[in-house]
Amino acid sequence: MNKLLSALFVWLVVGPAVLAQPATGRLPRIAIAGLGIESSTFSPAVTHEEAFHARYGPEVFNAYPFLMPMAPLRRQAAWVPTVMGKSLPGGAVTRQAYESLVTKTLDSLRKYAPYDGLFLDIHGAMSVQGLDDPEGDFITRIRQVIGYQTLISTSMDLHGNVSWRLAQNTDLMTCYRMAPHEDAMQTKERAVVNLLRRIQSGLGKPAYKALITVPILLPGEKTSTRIEPGRSLYAQVAPLADGQPGVVDAGIWIGYAWADEPRNHAAVMVTGDDKAKVSQTAETLARQFWDVRKQFAFVAPTAPLAECLDKALKSNKHPFFISDMGDNPTAGGAGDVTWTLTQILNQPAFKDPNGPSLIYASIPDPELVKKAIAAGVGGQVTGKAGANVDARFAPPVPLNGIVRAIEYGDRDAEVEVVVQVGSVRVIVTQKRKPYHKEKDFTRLGLNPRQADIVVVKIGYLEPELYAMQADWLMALTPGGVDQDLFRLPYKRIQRPMYPFDADMPTPDLSAKLVPVSGSTK
Repeated sequence: MNKLLSALFVWLVVGPAVLAQPATGRLPRIAIAGLGIESSTFSPAVTHEEAFHARYGPEVFNAYPFLMPMAPLRRQAAWVPTVMGKSLPGGAVTRQAYESLVTKTLDSLRKYAPYDGLFLDIHGAMSVQGLDDPEGDFITRIRQVIGYQTLISTSMDLHGNVSWRLAQNTDLMTCYRMAPHEDAMQTKERAVVNLLRRIQSGLGKPAYKALITVPILLPGEKTSTRIEPGRSLYAQVAPLADGQPGVVDAGIWIGYAWADEPRNHAAVMVTGDDKAKVSQTAETLARQFWDVRKQFAFVAPTAPLAECLDKALKSNKHPFFISDMGDNPTAGGAGDVTWTLTQILNQPAFKDPNGPSLIYASIPDPELVKKAIAAGVGGQVTGKAGANVDARFAPPVPLNGIVRAIEYGDRDAEVEVVVQVGSVRVIVTQKRKPYHKEKDFTRLGLNPRQADIVVVKIGYLEPELYAMQADWLMALTPGGVDQDLFRLPYKRIQRPMYPFDADMPTPDLSAKLVPVSGSTK
C-alpha cells in the first residue's frame, strides 16, 4: 500500500509536467520546501508544531497561485513539493516541533531526490529553543540530503535575518520590497523565476554573492515603505537588481527586532555574475541605508494608550483606529496580554451600552469561549479572559456581557465569539488571531466602518484596514513586541548597534563575498 501511495504521489506531482516536456529534453526537477515564522524571544509564549499548519505533497501547490495547474510556470518544471509550514508569528518554537518538521522535510527530500533546483520559502526570523540561527541550521541539513549540485533559491520576508551560514548555503536569495508586504507573492514568484532561468540557461549558480551586515535594528513600524525614508530606499532596489546586467537579484533586510541573537540586524545581499557590479550594488544600498538611519520614524503618530483613547473619543472621524502594538500577534506577541482591554473597560465612557461604539480585536481564551457557547447568542456570559500565557502586565480581564455572535471554522481562531460589555464589543477567540481584513469582522456581524473606535492588536495597519480608517494612532503598549526597544533586555545582539549606540562610528560597509555553495574556499 505504501509503495502504491508513493507511486500515486509521484504521478500527481511529476506526471503532468512530464507530459508537457518538449521532445528535445527533460524538464528540470525542482523541489519545494519551507518553514516560516517570526518568533519573539521576549514573549513567554511558545510555538508548537500544529501552529505551522503544514502542507504536504501536492497540497503545497495551493500556497502558490503561480504554480497552479494551468499557470505557465507550472509547465516549466517537474515540481516536487515536500513540506511547507507557515505559522502566525509567536513565541520561540519548541525544539521538538522544529525537529519534527525538519525531519519530515528531509525525509521527503531524500525520498524523491535528485533535484536540479529547490525553491526554499522561509521567513528568516524563526527562533527555536536552544538553537541559534534555525534557518541556517535548516538549509545546512537540507544540503546534507540534496548535495551542492542542486541550486537553491530562497525567498524571505524583509523582516528576516541573513546569517553567513544561510547566505553560504543558498545560491539565489531575494526578499520582499514592500512593508506592508503587498509584494509577498510576487517575491516568491521572482525566486522561482530566477531559479528556472539559471537552470534553463545553463548558467547555474551565480558566481558572486555579496553580503553586508548593517548594524541597525529597528521595528517594522518604523521602516515601512509607505513613508520616507523606507519608500525611497526600497525604490532603488528594483532598478539595481532587475535592470542591471550581471546582477541577478538584490535585497535589503530590515531584520527582526524582537529576538536576541547575534544574527538579528539589518543586511544587504546581492547576487550575480559580475563581481564589480555585485559588490558595488551591495555597497551602494548599504551606504544609503546607513545614511538615512536617523530618519526612520513610526509610520503613524504614536502615543500612550490613555492619550489615544482620549483623542479617539473627542474625534469626529470614524472609524478611529488604534493599534495595540505591544502584544501584536503579527509580530510575535502572545496575543493574550490584557493590559489594553482592561484600560478600555475601565473607561467611564464605555460603561453605557449606548456609549461610543468600540470593537476590540481580540483576546484568546478557550474557557470564556466555552461559556459563551453555553450561554448562546443573546445570552449573558460571565468570566475572565486572556493572560493565560502572558500575565506580566495585567491579570485576566473580567468580562460580564451579552453574547452577540458565535462563529466556527476560522483557520487560526477556530472559534470566535463576540461579547458586548457596555458599548464595547470584545472578540474572544479559541486561539489567538490577528484581525487585518474587513471580512474578519463582518463574518462576526460587526461593521468596523460604522464603529466609532476600532482597537486591533497589530502594528502598522494592513492595506484593508488602512484604507478603511478615518484616523489612526499607534498606542505604545506593553508586551512581547514592545516598540520601545530600550525597555527590552537584549544581551546577545552584536554591539555597537543603532539605535542602542546612537553615536557609534560609521561601520565597515564594504561587500563581503560569500563563497559559492559547496565551495571549500
